[in-house]
Amino acid sequence: MLTENFPWLSFIILFPIAASLLIPIIPDKDGKTIRWYALIVGLIDFAVIVYMFGSFYDFSSSELQLVESYSWISQIDLRWSVGVDGISMPLVILTGFITTLAILASWPVTLKPRLFFFLLLVMYGGQIAVFAVQDMLLFFLTWELELIPIYLLLSIWGGKKRQYAATKFILYTAGSSLFILVAALAMAFYGDTVTFDMRSLAAKDMALNFQLWMYAAFLIAYAVKLPIIPLHTWLPDAHGEATAPVHMLLAGILLKMGGYALIRMNVEMLPGAHAVFAPVLVVLGTVNIIYAALTSFAQRNLKRKIAYSSISHMGFVIIGISSFTDLGLSGAVLQMVSHGLIGASLFFLVGATYDRTHTLMLDEMGGVGQKMKKIFAMFTACSMASLALPGMSGFVAELMVFVGFATSDAYSVPFRVIVVFLAAVGLILTPIYLLSNLREIFFGPENKELIAHEELVDAEPREVFIIACLLVPIIGIGFYPKILTQIYDAKTVELTARLRDQRPGLGEQVVSESMAQLFDAKPLQAPAIPQAGADKSIAPSAKS
Repeated sequence: MLTENFPWLSFIILFPIAASLLIPIIPDKDGKTIRWYALIVGLIDFAVIVYMFGSFYDFSSSELQLVESYSWISQIDLRWSVGVDGISMPLVILTGFITTLAILASWPVTLKPRLFFFLLLVMYGGQIAVFAVQDMLLFFLTWELELIPIYLLLSIWGGKKRQYAATKFILYTAGSSLFILVAALAMAFYGDTVTFDMRSLAAKDMALNFQLWMYAAFLIAYAVKLPIIPLHTWLPDAHGEATAPVHMLLAGILLKMGGYALIRMNVEMLPGAHAVFAPVLVVLGTVNIIYAALTSFAQRNLKRKIAYSSISHMGFVIIGISSFTDLGLSGAVLQMVSHGLIGASLFFLVGATYDRTHTLMLDEMGGVGQKMKKIFAMFTACSMASLALPGMSGFVAELMVFVGFATSDAYSVPFRVIVVFLAAVGLILTPIYLLSNLREIFFGPENKELIAHEELVDAEPREVFIIACLLVPIIGIGFYPKILTQIYDAKTVELTARLRDQRPGLGEQVVSESMAQLFDAKPLQAPAIPQAGADKSIAPSAKS
């Protein structure tokens, strides 16, 4: 059939970008036509995404599917190469869903609407491309492409400190992207053949020391987007100045790019190096959870408080990726999708609240919840999802990560106990400060000056619809997680098996020597990875 040979992935990437080019010539005076045009384009692209995966994607296969590869610039072996598997497919759906809702959330935008919706549509295609491309050089180009619209969206439509936040964002992310380019070139030219194809690069027999250097370069690049402390400082600043739709893109999609790339490049392409670095990632993930949760307590700005909460939640993704268990890795992917939905909903509501109160300081927002009951009823529901209430998707995801890591035989018992304990402390802190937010906003002393100067109008039908669209999958996944996990289970099982079996000789001595050569310092001691076919009892930790 014609539909089977149709380049579906290329279409969903290029259609919104091509549609954005028509915006300058569409006759429109006040921006109403443009916003309807952008919304229709977004809905069409999302409908095609759902149809494509529903009709042509095999959920039981772990292989790359819907593959398209066309020569682009043959002189440098640059190919337009796209494909999806269990790791990227749910993130492509998430991107289409949240970006379409972000377009709907942009309805009140009146400043330069043509440029605003042009950037949103360009981002639509660019974000999908990041998850779908299978060429390292093309991946770098698409990674850079989506940076520019975010920078402009922050610098033009942001708050009072928008220029500072936008500049900080572009410096952090563009600077880290250089590590992607350098690592991609090094891997491409390694060995006898020169290629940028990801599958070909993964099949190369690379020396462990080389893998370690490449892993470190990718880790720096993706630590900015994930974000991993201490490369996180751009995120609170960006969220502090962004508008509601930009919030949704930052929290719902951009953070997930770092997690996806970490799995795709570091774990899948460099499994030997991952076995060495995994304990380091676990420590970084634990630091993320504790530090961000504690820092959130000190924030009086509502946007920054929730931004640090997002950083804390991403710590579970890092721990799940490093668990060496099917359950842990599956929980990491579920956490990315779950937090994408929860983060988008919370930040949209924060943006809607700011549009009415024109303040984000908790000290000035006392009692406004009683004036805007619908908004804060939705805010309460989304906060319950964020604090991992049973019945919500976040609860299932974090439970899977906890159990997956706790039952991992790749780490010693004391190491697992410490990590689980610290992560649990961070998990307990989250509901404390979220519930504290709700208490202050609902029942705090009423700010009469605010009420006198601002018209606190309750939620509009459009806003209720957006939150309802986000809460339905959050609750649905919470009650029946298999609806999502079955999409990628085949891939995560295959990837975990490869991590455990492909490098059976990687033990304490190899780990210590490799890290010593890499850093030319006292070797870092890492827990041992069990031998293939060996007893699956808990492996002893490396001795100092």
